[in-house]
Amino acid sequence: MTGQRVAIVLTMINLVLLAFGAGRGLKAETQGTPAVLRGHKTELVDAKGLVRGSLEVAGDSEAVLRLRDSSGAIRVKIGGSTEGSGLVLYDDSTEPGVQVVARRRTTAARQTTTRVKLQGADGRERVITP
Repeated sequence: MTGQRVAIVLTMINLVLLAFGAGRGLKAETQGTPAVLRGHKTELVDAKGLVRGSLEVAGDSEAVLRLRDSSGAIRVKIGGSTEGSGLVLYDDSTEPGVQVVARRRTTAARQTTTRVKLQGADGRERVITP
């Protein structure tokens, strides 16, 4: 009987140690979680490892968000810089279907100001400007 009592006591001690260790492990993980994630580029990948989304700062200090389909084609692009911002929604043939630009002044690189541009499958366009 003494051997059985020792085994029970040791089992109880192991359970207490296990519970204490598990609690500390969870607490350590929570404390190690950063409040802010910083970097120049972040990528979202699917289960196959394909990039499905990215958020980055482009060379000209423009912040750009791109969302891609399962083949890697860009379907949504959102950008913002000191010159303004823009949104492009691509159709099933990866052509721009909807473009929205918010910009007050033109530059040498960007000749258009604020507008909404719609383009149909037949290539016809409709541009709405203020």
